[in-house]
Amino acid sequence: MITLLRIDDRLIHGQVVVNWVKAFPCDGLIAVNDAAASVPLLKMSYRSAAPGRKVFVWSKAEWEEKKEKVLASKDRYFLLARNAADMADLLRGIDPGVQEIYVGPCSMQENAVRIGDNQALTQEDAAALEELSLAGYEVIFALVYEKEKGRWRDFRSLFGYE
Repeated sequence: MITLLRIDDRLIHGQVVVNWVKAFPCDGLIAVNDAAASVPLLKMSYRSAAPGRKVFVWSKAEWEEKKEKVLASKDRYFLLARNAADMADLLRGIDPGVQEIYVGPCSMQENAVRIGDNQALTQEDAAALEELSLAGYEVIFALVYEKEKGRWRDFRSLFGYE
């Protein structure tokens, strides 16, 4: 089962392991990112960031192969994606059992709009967040659980969505 959906361009790091696990208990973390899944040293680094928990770093193809088993599992997992477009791809056509998506760090990129500390969105990110919102997900911007910056509905007009 999935207990947390999170978009974070760092995928797995101390805040995720310490702060978010307190708010959403889990047995393991699943980071889905094609680039990270193809680098053994990076996979090992992510695994060492969450001692005592299962950590999987999968490509999108691996997620497609294993998602039904994850969704049916009694084990509780975080599902992490590096960006909004990837999260939209991962959730398309499934019911993860949770309807909130927390957006964490999204580093500044060319043509991105800054919406908060360490949070900037491109038009591509915005399109994916709009898709997720229209699919019924509540998109919440929060670097840490206790400090919500806002929700997608608060920022969508910055990207041309009315």
